[in-house]
Amino acid sequence: MDLAASYTFAAAPTTVWNLLIDPAVVAACLPGCERLEPIGEDQYRASLNLAVASVSGRYAGTVAILDKRPPHSYRLVVEGTGKPGFVKGEATVELVEQDETTIVNVKGQGQVGGLIARVGQRLLGTVSKMMMDRFFGCLQERAKG
Repeated sequence: MDLAASYTFAAAPTTVWNLLIDPAVVAACLPGCERLEPIGEDQYRASLNLAVASVSGRYAGTVAILDKRPPHSYRLVVEGTGKPGFVKGEATVELVEQDETTIVNVKGQGQVGGLIARVGQRLLGTVSKMMMDRFFGCLQERAKG
């Protein structure tokens, strides 16, 4: 599954960058996130409760921020497993300053397997985009404050 989206922030790249790499902000804005705790430099243990179609469940996994170029870009690698299946993904997050705003471009790929993939296959792209929109909408609100 491929994902791509762009989000515009009424804030400087440094402000947006700081929000994107703050584990407390990310945990508060990420739908279904129950816990995001550091386990190393730029590595986190995550616990999420997600639902796709009639399948819901808790996932435990890791999140790593790699190839950081503050405040311009980084690579995000996510792996998680749970009773409903597994999730693996990687995305590039790029911040571009434009006319007193910051545009965040996200481009990535993900794999989902197990029961959640079999039951909710047609909905996975829609649910993933909806989660990204909610996450970045929350960040946009925080950037205003």
